[in-house]
Amino acid sequence: MAFNFGAPSGTSGTSAATAAPAGGFGGFGTTTTTAGSAFSFSAPTNTGTTGLLGGTQNKGFGFGTGFGTATGTGTGLGTGLGTGLGFGGFNTQPQQQQQTTLGGLFSQPTQAPAQSNQLINTASALSAPTLLGDERDAILAKWNQLQAFWGTGKGYFNNNIPPVEFTQENPFCRFKAVGYSCMPNNKDEDGLVVLVFNKKEADIRSQQQQLVESLHKVLGGNQTLTVNVEGIKTLPDDQTEVVIYVVERSPNGTSRRVPATTLYAHFEQANIKTQLQQLGVTLSMTRTELSPAQIKQLLQNPPAGVDPIIWEQAKVDNPDSEKLIPVPMVGFKELLRRLKVQDQMTKQHQTRLDIISEDISELQKNQTTTMAKIAQYKRKLMDLSHRTLQVLIKQEIQRKSGYAIQADEEQLRVQLDTIQGELNAPTQFKGRLNELMSQIRMQNHFGAVKSEERYYIDADLLREIKQHLKQQQEGLSHLISIIKDDLEDIKLVEHGLNETIHTRGGVFC
Repeated sequence: MAFNFGAPSGTSGTSAATAAPAGGFGGFGTTTTTAGSAFSFSAPTNTGTTGLLGGTQNKGFGFGTGFGTATGTGTGLGTGLGTGLGFGGFNTQPQQQQQTTLGGLFSQPTQAPAQSNQLINTASALSAPTLLGDERDAILAKWNQLQAFWGTGKGYFNNNIPPVEFTQENPFCRFKAVGYSCMPNNKDEDGLVVLVFNKKEADIRSQQQQLVESLHKVLGGNQTLTVNVEGIKTLPDDQTEVVIYVVERSPNGTSRRVPATTLYAHFEQANIKTQLQQLGVTLSMTRTELSPAQIKQLLQNPPAGVDPIIWEQAKVDNPDSEKLIPVPMVGFKELLRRLKVQDQMTKQHQTRLDIISEDISELQKNQTTTMAKIAQYKRKLMDLSHRTLQVLIKQEIQRKSGYAIQADEEQLRVQLDTIQGELNAPTQFKGRLNELMSQIRMQNHFGAVKSEERYYIDADLLREIKQHLKQQQEGLSHLISIIKDDLEDIKLVEHGLNETIHTRGGVFC
């Protein structure tokens, strides 16, 4: 069982060729297989199904579901690679059993004879098979090498020894790579437990309330417990990840979250697990962080079948050693699974970007509307200020009615007259104002002004302009009347001259 960090409970150290192939990265608990792995990282312990993390099937420290599930009860590091399920955590168990298992958690394998025989048989199958005893053995060796490189098939090398089973976890398999998975930063006190349902996300969300009630019934229907959904995320192959936590209320009114290990241990009980399977749960694991010692052990020991040099290079190339941990990828099936996960995450990111883009567009529209309202309120405030000032002026005039003009008021009047004279001067502000008004009319005529840019004239200034134009109109009217009077006088003079000429002509006749 390649990449196994558990402690197999078998009583003999037979080679991995006699056991059924298991998924990569087994769990941290004890397994029930009868054969250990050729490249196991564990040491055999007493038989039984209780692992380090408690429960009958320990799925802690899961990287995802990429490497499949082992034939034993340990499914730890091979149950979460790349699916976003994260690392699992430790379950509670009796102190004596925990100390016993901790002694061989990351220990070196003790099946030295089995491993030695496995390596010798593999080397014989790849280099010097003696099956036929002639030149065909060389062809058979090349065929075995091809099978080993591909990671599948059986290598026959001796008539008296069973063939070597080539799997993708063998050291000679070429289809291997190292990727990176995020390490969770949640603590056991957060109580987060991941449940993977064999249902679509839409079905889970539409039946979320029924799901919460069903999980509450699974917990015994205790009124002091409340099931809460932390998050729902889509997984490939129409699966859905649901992160839950349970809040326990005490009689004195306080509340706390049930630790993730305690909740996970309850879910891993045989009868409870059957009920969860009826709800569509295919996998459950805790989401808790790894301790620095555990991370160090994981990094120091290369997984089975992975070249230590490649493993060391993967640690060096880690883009963020504080958040990411290297994990092996073996075979095209695992690569395809990670590709599906990548596509799924890309779609989720694109969906989130679309939502953000829509929010930005909506905010821009709101900003435009708000700016227009602000400009409108500014104009309204200015108008109200002018009206208030006019009211104050009239009130002050009524209050000062009947009183003599004081010295300061006289000084203020002189200043106002001076300012008024400057404003009315043709070459000063009034001339500039007339020029600006002409430019505004031209811009409005040619449509050069944007629709949102509008010019407004103060009411007092508009009255002054009207008064000035009225004065000019009156002056023009007076000038026209003078011209008319002069024309009438000229006509009278002309008429008098004509009569005088006729009279003198009659005398001469």
